[in-house]
Amino acid sequence: MTRTASNMLALGTTAPCFNLVDVITSNRFSLKDIKGSKGTLIMFICNHCPFVKHVNEEIVRLAGDYRILGFGFAAIMSNDVENFPADHPDNMKEVARKHQYSFPYLYDKNQEVARAYKASCTPDFYLFDEELKLIYRGQLDDSRPGNGIPVNGRHLRDAMDAVLSNKKVQQHQKPSMGCNIKWKYNPES
Repeated sequence: MTRTASNMLALGTTAPCFNLVDVITSNRFSLKDIKGSKGTLIMFICNHCPFVKHVNEEIVRLAGDYRILGFGFAAIMSNDVENFPADHPDNMKEVARKHQYSFPYLYDKNQEVARAYKASCTPDFYLFDEELKLIYRGQLDDSRPGNGIPVNGRHLRDAMDAVLSNKKVQQHQKPSMGCNIKWKYNPES
């Protein structure tokens, strides 16, 4: 495991489009399908990363708390499953069921979506406003495996609450920290 920080995509960036298969339902979902009336949260996660395992319960709570308030949610898994079989779509489906994901868990087989979002780690969070402009990117909260800080989703919840209150989202944002995305070998990249 290589500890990697978010790339911190520029605020104001328009959400890159996608159309991926949800491992839970086998249906395809596009960004348009995911979009919420208040905002949209795109999460890059995977099955085996201890940083994701550490926050899984909170992202499920977060989705439960904010989907009913008008936010759209999707999780995307972009790792190379040939070299990291724990992240295979069959295992993604099992993880989604175990944690009762109420949002699509999408498989980015060609890693094109992760590249478009400049995702670098799992977990990595991208919150877009109702016009799909990036207003928050980075960490869920200050908790990390073993640091003793409780997982509460504070930073992301603060950003979503600001949207609901028609306030500006705090511009000082901390990068997420987690396992690096497991890229397929590509001699052209």
